[in-house]
Amino acid sequence: MRVTARISGLLASSYHYWPEIGNNRPMSSATISPRLNRPNIVAVGTIVWLSSELMFFAALFAMYFTSRSVQGPAKWADSVSLLNIPFSAVNTTVLVLSSVTCQFGVFAAERFQNSRTGSIFQLSKWGMREWFALTFAMGAFFIGGQVFEYTELVHKGLTISSVAYGSVFYLATGFHGLHVTGGLIAFLVVMVRVSKARRFGHSQATTAIVVSYYWHFVDIVWIALFSAIYLVQ
Repeated sequence: MRVTARISGLLASSYHYWPEIGNNRPMSSATISPRLNRPNIVAVGTIVWLSSELMFFAALFAMYFTSRSVQGPAKWADSVSLLNIPFSAVNTTVLVLSSVTCQFGVFAAERFQNSRTGSIFQLSKWGMREWFALTFAMGAFFIGGQVFEYTELVHKGLTISSVAYGSVFYLATGFHGLHVTGGLIAFLVVMVRVSKARRFGHSQATTAIVVSYYWHFVDIVWIALFSAIYLVQ
């Protein structure tokens, strides 16, 4: 009897909270319980992938400091003296500031603003495309500066096979440069994809956000590389 009374009570309560069921009418959206707010699977996948990339750069750091300890500080300093630190500092500043412009593009994407709504000189009216285009230009400037630096170092006799410092320097900075180039390609893909889309929606905004994750990652890695290679002697 108690079980029967319990079942009857549950049925009565369900009829009270969902009267559409009892009336054989389809449930309205207002009566359906809200779904769980799960994290975006694309963003989670990007973060997991960046974690694996972090391990890759950690191995490069380990290679750099191991080679430095084997060679000795005195011999290491001779190669470090060939670097143009002021020029590299300016190049680094441009890359770090590009992370700021990239984030402004994300803010525009989050409010679903694809392009600017005012003059080109009104930065507050810029959309995602303008901010990402500026970020692309700053990233391309960084790559151009890195190529110029490589050319100068080769003329000074520092090559990838000349000394141990040259090997670890070109490997560490070169792999980072490849990652920056990949980020530039990603920016182009996003801007082309957005220009071909009929409307700027959640899919386009998510793409912009995950690309910003990658760009912030390569910026942070470069700050660590710059500190280790150019400043720690």
